[in-house]
Parts: sequence; structure tokens; C-alpha cells
Amino acid sequence: MYRKSVKISLILVYLVIVAGAVVRMTGSGMGCPDWPKCFGYYIPPTEVSELEFQANREYEKGQVIIVDETLKVAAEDFTSKEVYNEENWSTYTKHDYAIFNPVHTWVEYINRLAGALAGFAVLIMAILSFRKWKSNKKITLLSWLSVFLMGFQAWLGATVVYSVLSPVRITIHMVMALVIVAVLLYLLYISGKQQQSKRPNKTFKNLMILALALTLIQVVLGTQVRQIVDEQIKAFGYDAREMWLANPDITFYIHRSFSILVILVNLVLWWKNRKLQLNFGKINWVLWLIALEIITGIAMYNFDFPFTTQSLHLVIASALFGFQFYLLLESFTAGRKLKTS
Repeated sequence: MYRKSVKISLILVYLVIVAGAVVRMTGSGMGCPDWPKCFGYYIPPTEVSELEFQANREYEKGQVIIVDETLKVAAEDFTSKEVYNEENWSTYTKHDYAIFNPVHTWVEYINRLAGALAGFAVLIMAILSFRKWKSNKKITLLSWLSVFLMGFQAWLGATVVYSVLSPVRITIHMVMALVIVAVLLYLLYISGKQQQSKRPNKTFKNLMILALALTLIQVVLGTQVRQIVDEQIKAFGYDAREMWLANPDITFYIHRSFSILVILVNLVLWWKNRKLQLNFGKINWVLWLIALEIITGIAMYNFDFPFTTQSLHLVIASALFGFQFYLLLESFTAGRKLKTS
């Protein structure tokens, strides 16, 4: 039962990563300018008229309207009069972004719902982990660490909104998602039966660490390239896709060239796996994911960002990290007995 809850949590966390990638692809990061509600509602509006001042309407404390391109928050519960009264409202001070786009709002709202669902699943997993306390305390402790990390990730999401999509905070938000994935994968690994493989040599293990580090570096570089794209989108609009990477800076070229090193390191790992007959089957998946990652990268640069390529590029990178991390666990525990529960 516990192991199944870990699998469900892991799937839902990856679903959040997918939803986040769609948010990035559609530019919906500010679709909900407040947090945790969306324009002061648990279920966001669908029409701009719902965010305009309305006479003789009952407003609840915290509800938001847009007045002169500024977010106004109801100071308390009240019924509006015929004329807008400034005394009933306070200006939203977290930022000055006050644009309503129903598509962006609902894309971001669905992302938040996915995050809440994943958080609930991780909480259930942690509760179930109490059954493992006597046999393996590490499982219980790491399960509750996952709950804390999910809460911290939600807070990071709020700071991303408050900063109006600060590139640094977006990068930290993405890296934290991968940290959560790593913890859940470790829980999945130690709570089940491990496949018996030959113990790899020190060189193989070091190469596995290097491969995982390179993937993380690529993810960070990729978020920086994405920031360049975001700036180009602001300058030229969503219809001028051919301009998004027309004049990239050095970060893009580092990111692209770095992929050669990623390929070489993982090809060496694949070759050593075959030569030493280590039987790590997941390394084949790693190579396929790297190939797909390269294909989507080439498509974005040479064919002006075909639909879904941006999202796929991020999701594939996250899946690649997951396979590499699990493979790292297998390589470090192969040939020795690991305490499981």
C-alpha cells in the first residue's frame, strides 16, 4: 500500500511538472496574480466583467477587482453602492501586474490544482509511512521530508508570482521540483525489492554522478535560455516565433554545446554497461530521452518553436533526471544487500 502511494505521488509530481511546462509555454505564469487564491477567488473568473466594479454587489474580504489597471482588494465584506468608494478597497502591494487573460488564468489555475493534488497525495504517503517506522525509520523520515518540501515548493511558487516571474526564482522552483522527484524515487527504491546487478567499478559510479550533474546544469542553463525567449516574446509578441532566438546570447550557445558533453558521457556509460555486463537496462532509456531532448531542441531553434516542443523539452529533461537518478541508486547499491521494507 505504501509503495503504491509513492508511485502515485511521483506520477502526480511529474504531472505538476507537465502543467508547469504548459504554463511556461503559454506565458500563463501571471494568470493568477495573487496566491493561493486567483483574483481573490477559489474558482477564478472567466469573464473580465467579473473583475470590474459592479454596483449593489456583495463583495467578500479579499476579492479582487481591476481599477485603472491596478488590482484592488476588498478590505472587508460589504455591499457596494452605486459609485466606487476607495475606502472599501486596498491596493494590492505584492506587485503592479493587473492584466486578466482568461486562458492564462485557467492554465495557471489548473497548474495550481495539480500541485494541490500532488501535495495531498504526498501527505497520504507520509501518513502511511508510519507503518514502516519499526522496520525502516528512514522511510518515515524521508516521507515527511517530502511533505515539507512540497510545502516549501508551494511557497516558492508564491514568490515566483510575487516577483512577476523572476528568472532566478523560476530556476530555483524548477530545481526544487527535481529534488522532490529525487526523494520520491529514493523512497520508491528502498521500499521495494532491488534488482540484483553486478557491482560496477568506481569509474562507472563517478561517471554516473557526472552525468546527473551535467543534466542538472543543462536544466539550469535551459531556464536561462527560456528567460531570453520570454524577453523576445515581450518585444516581438507570440506570433513572431522566428525572432525568439534570432539573436541569442552566449548562454544559448553554452547550453547547446554542453549537450555534446552530455551525449559523450552517457555513451561511455552505455558502452561500459555492455562491456562489464552490468545489466543496467535503464541506461537505454537515458539515451532515448537524450535523443528526444536533442530533437526538440533542434526543432525549437531551426523550425521556430513548433507547438508543444517547449513543454516537451522541459518534461523530457525532468524524465531524464529521474531515470539517471534511479540508475545512480542502482549503481551504488548493486552487489550489496540494502535494508528494505
